Amino acid sequence: MATLDRGAYLTKNTGNFPETFEIGGRRYVKIDDLRYGTNPHQPAAAYKPEGFTGSIMDMVTLKSGKNGLSQTNYEDISGALNIVKYFDRAACAVMKHVNPSGAAVACDGETLKQVYIKARDCDARAAFGSVIAFNKPVDAETAEEIMSSFVECVVAPDFSEEALAVFNDGERFKLNKQVRILKCAPLETLPRYVGENPDGRFNTVKVLTDGTIILAEPLLTHVRSFEDLLPASAENKACGIQASAHAPTEQQKLDLLTAWYINLAVRSNGVVIVKDGQTLSVGTGEQDRVGAVEQAIEKFKIKYSGTGTLEGAVMSSDGFFPFPDGVETAAKAGITAIVAPSGSLKDADVIKRANELGVALRYAPERIFSHH
Repeated sequence: MATLDRGAYLTKNTGNFPETFEIGGRRYVKIDDLRYGTNPHQPAAAYKPEGFTGSIMDMVTLKSGKNGLSQTNYEDISGALNIVKYFDRAACAVMKHVNPSGAAVACDGETLKQVYIKARDCDARAAFGSVIAFNKPVDAETAEEIMSSFVECVVAPDFSEEALAVFNDGERFKLNKQVRILKCAPLETLPRYVGENPDGRFNTVKVLTDGTIILAEPLLTHVRSFEDLLPASAENKACGIQASAHAPTEQQKLDLLTAWYINLAVRSNGVVIVKDGQTLSVGTGEQDRVGAVEQAIEKFKIKYSGTGTLEGAVMSSDGFFPFPDGVETAAKAGITAIVAPSGSLKDADVIKRANELGVALRYAPERIFSHH
């Protein structure tokens, strides 16, 4: 009987991948053969567009364990950087299986360490073995906190010498002796808003089961500031003209924008609940809208062990509410401001119910389904 080579899990599993190839009129060159693809029995290789400099994935390895990166590591790094790129304030994203388990942005006076703790503790259980990304240089205090629990990779635009000393202290932090520390190019090289992909460099590629390839524009947003999130309004025969009657607080305005940007990296159907710059829960991968809301609320109850509250929190939804039940479920849990796109035949019904429940409802200019 053949036996499984356990060493294949720990070494690069190289396949028959070319040094270069062309797709969509662009040539790509190999960066490296990866440790494995999505699973250890799947070989994989990473490529970048030929001739482009400053690629985020062309990272400088400041510390590496005995194993290289897998496809999932790359995807988690990409997803995490795709969140933190939107913020001028210090931000952190904790990714697990190509979904954020938590993310956070600094409120006034908060340190990078405090931002990391907020991101991690949204779902500390899921954060075990995660990939962590920052949009600011990592300091020693933050590095110490990171090394207190098991992580796969840490990526940031830079690290202080003192932080690198912490990451390299294998005697003190035996659990994380193999942590990978990666320095990425400046995040300004990444597109954020619709229209920032004029040459097609950031187009996405999807390969179907029969080898068919779909080339698409990247998922970007028209939302550049809170002013792009307009008060909800709609009309139908049943309800007449309806307009949102409640306004979010100043902190909720920031939180709504934060929730929207994080939701871009959440697998649809997805919702993100945020309060004071911290994700309190992420509902992801559900096939119905209210199910995503219910999942996020239930996750909060279970993983916060009955502590904390959703009272006064905000929520984003990557698609419209087909019925008022999603808003009703959120309001019952204490959420008082929501951002979502419009598009339902019952938009006016949803707005009317939000007004009755005291929920501020804002409309985003687009749907942001992420089917990765």
